[in-house]
Amino acid sequence: MKKILLLSLVVLACLVANPDANAQEFPKLDGSPMDMAYYPSRVAFRAFGKTDAEKNAKPIIRVTYSRPQAKGRKVFTELEKPGNIWRVGANESTEIMFFQDVTIDGKKVPAGRYTMYALLGEDDWTIHFSSDTDGWGHYSYKPDDSMVATIKVPKQKTESTVENMSIMFEEAEPGAHMIIAWDDTMVRVPIGL
Repeated sequence: MKKILLLSLVVLACLVANPDANAQEFPKLDGSPMDMAYYPSRVAFRAFGKTDAEKNAKPIIRVTYSRPQAKGRKVFTELEKPGNIWRVGANESTEIMFFQDVTIDGKKVPAGRYTMYALLGEDDWTIHFSSDTDGWGHYSYKPDDSMVATIKVPKQKTESTVENMSIMFEEAEPGAHMIIAWDDTMVRVPIGL
C-alpha cells in the first residue's frame, strides 16, 4: 500500500510540475475539409453490401480533395480566373488514384497515383493529370516535367448553386464521368475503363 501511495504522489508531483505533459495541441478544423469520391460510388461501403456483387466490389478510381466554400464569392470570374491553373479544390493538390489502367482522351494512363489541375477557360477547362504528387496547391506544378494526360471538357451550368466544391462519378460508356462542380459551374471528365 505504501508503494502505491508513493507512486501516486510521484505521478501527481510530475503532473503538477508539468501540467502540459499529456496535453496535445491539435490544429483547428480546416475551412476546406478533405473528402473522397470513389468510382463505383459506394465501393468504400462494400463491407456493408447486401449482395455478393456489392460485397466483392473493388475500387476503380478514388479522388482525395479539399472542399472550398463559395461564401458568396464569384468563384470562376473573380476567385479563380479564366486563363489560370487551378488545383481543383483547396489546400493540397487534388489527388486521383487509378486502381487499374484507364484512358483519358484516348491516351492510356497506367494504374497509379496522380494529381489533377485545371486550366480554366471561358467556355471549357483543360484537365491536367500529373505525376508530380504530394504538393500544396499548384505553386510548384511544372506541366512540362510531369504531364501524363490532358483533356479539354466544356463548362456547363449547374441546376442549383453548389456551395462546397464537390466531385462525384457517374457511370458512362465506356467508363465513367468524373463530375467537378462548384458555385454555378460544372464539368464532366470522361475516363475510359
